[in-house]
Amino acid sequence: MKVLLFGATGMVGQSVLRECLLDSEVERVLAVGRSRTGKQDPKLSEIVHTNLLDLSAIESQLSGYDACLFCLGVSSAGMSEEKYRSITYDLTLSVAHMLVRLNPGMTFIYVTGSGTDSTEQGRSMWARVKGKTENDLLKLPFKAAYMFRPGAIIPKYGVRSRTGWYMFIYAFIRPFAPLLERAFKNSVTTSDQLGRAMVKVAKQGYSKPHIESSDINHI
Repeated sequence: MKVLLFGATGMVGQSVLRECLLDSEVERVLAVGRSRTGKQDPKLSEIVHTNLLDLSAIESQLSGYDACLFCLGVSSAGMSEEKYRSITYDLTLSVAHMLVRLNPGMTFIYVTGSGTDSTEQGRSMWARVKGKTENDLLKLPFKAAYMFRPGAIIPKYGVRSRTGWYMFIYAFIRPFAPLLERAFKNSVTTSDQLGRAMVKVAKQGYSKPHIESSDINHI
């Protein structure tokens, strides 16, 4: 399997990249993002591209892939709905429209979050925007598309968030991580479980398009 990975330097993206490089069935990974991953592996190639809303300059390098694992995302804290929608919805759909044209047999996996609002009508701004993003991705003629909705993610194997206050929280809860994993199986997962689940679904599919934390742990 040949994989396109967007957002490989974020916490989720680091997790997915690690599992892709460990999986013997993943032949090649092309990471596309605004900065390099810092990883070296024979399977891994990278494209650094600052304007992800316009991929026309690198379009010729994005065909021939079996799966796209889309892990780009930002926190909505302190952000207007217009700005959050531009980064979350507009960017994601722009990439997806290009990829479905170049790779109609592709499986597209998008990472959203627990509480995403599929009705697009709720009070939570981020949940409405994520819900519309999910809904419109599922309308595109990919071979298959899956929306991953993790809740709390406990980082493992050196995976780190780039958001400072996330790292503060993770450092605080780290001693309690095993207890949290056991006590909240339906809402807590680990970075390695999330990464493995995404790779497995990319290869084998799943019975439903929306994949919650409990599904991630089961997979």
